[in-house]
Amino acid sequence: MTAIHRGNGKFYVGENEQEPSAEITFTQENDSTIRVDHTYVSDQLRGQGMAGKLVAEVVSYAREEGKKIRPECSYAKNKLEKTSEYHDVLV
Repeated sequence: MTAIHRGNGKFYVGENEQEPSAEITFTQENDSTIRVDHTYVSDQLRGQGMAGKLVAEVVSYAREEGKKIRPECSYAKNKLEKTSEYHDVLV
């Protein structure tokens, strides 16, 4: 199992935050909303569901913090809209 780490405005996979093997980044839009703006998965991790795991991590974070998610990244937007159990955090 590949560990997902919390970084500064991101969740990532890899040895360090600056050169992740996979990541999902977000910014604080306001007190109640985070904006997911980027998802990246390297070639070696593709096909393992890693992007979906990163979205799940952001969803868990949003729930813990009592925030909604505004997805600007096309992958995150699609995943959040198509997964009914994520609709509670979708703006």
